[in-house]
Amino acid sequence: MGVDISLAFFVTWLAGSVRLGAPLLLAATGEIYSERSGVVNVGIEGTILLGALASFLASLLTGSPWPGLPVALAVGVLSNLFLAWLYVTVQANQVVVGITFNLLAMGLTSYLYRALLGTGEQPSSIAMLPNLDVKALSDLPILGPILFAQPMMLYVTVAIVGAASWLLFRRRFGLNLRAVGENPRAAAAAGISVVRMRYIGVMASGAGAGLAGAYLMLCQIGLFRDTIVSGHGFIALAIVIVGRWRPWPAALAAFGFGAADALPISLQMLNLPVPPQVFLALPYVLTVLAMSGLFGRVAQPAALMARYEKE
Repeated sequence: MGVDISLAFFVTWLAGSVRLGAPLLLAATGEIYSERSGVVNVGIEGTILLGALASFLASLLTGSPWPGLPVALAVGVLSNLFLAWLYVTVQANQVVVGITFNLLAMGLTSYLYRALLGTGEQPSSIAMLPNLDVKALSDLPILGPILFAQPMMLYVTVAIVGAASWLLFRRRFGLNLRAVGENPRAAAAAGISVVRMRYIGVMASGAGAGLAGAYLMLCQIGLFRDTIVSGHGFIALAIVIVGRWRPWPAALAAFGFGAADALPISLQMLNLPVPPQVFLALPYVLTVLAMSGLFGRVAQPAALMARYEKE
């Protein structure tokens, strides 16, 4: 019985790690574009919340989860177009703007939710995206529940990471984006539009964060609350640092943070005499350590957060 419980614990934990790490990975992958262009988009926390509300309302109105994805994507891109204007054109302080935007998004989503749905009885849930349903794979021992019984959006997320790696390190677009983040004046001298590339980077960050919000809503929770994001945006910022500003290492870091998030849920079956708050705090402890630079400051783009003015 002890062996069965231990095996069930590890399978449940690893499956939860993959499931909970996916929205973090979406937000972090988008943020890599922004930071590679030289902009730290702290506003992804608020963008995730906006994407979650947009996908919730789209699914609620249509009765299908699928419209929630493009709606959340569009909201993420458009809201971050505004952020890009503040970061790049106005050249406001990126940290201050991002934090202010997060507070604005928190208030706006709370107001819109109550204005559109009222304060009375709320819908219990919305339609959710389906899991991958291939019995021959999901019925495999151990690997089946971990890798092949996940929401379909997970596999789209992995494809997005692969596409990001290809674009950033195999195509001229990625070379131009990275050049802007390393030395914007040299990039401009080579004919690259620094402003355009930074706008693209921030808007790509918004796309990833918007989809992360949709993932939270349509694959995990299904019910909107003001507190559903719970620091996912800041954890995604830490994942970018741990992943050395590269998509595939960031994927490993995201699932590592997902493992820390899933641990207290899986430990319930072991009945350990440890307060659950100890494990609930683990992802945030890791975030603080990562943001402190402990895991990797060496690969930081040289012009990160550096202002650029045309001569």
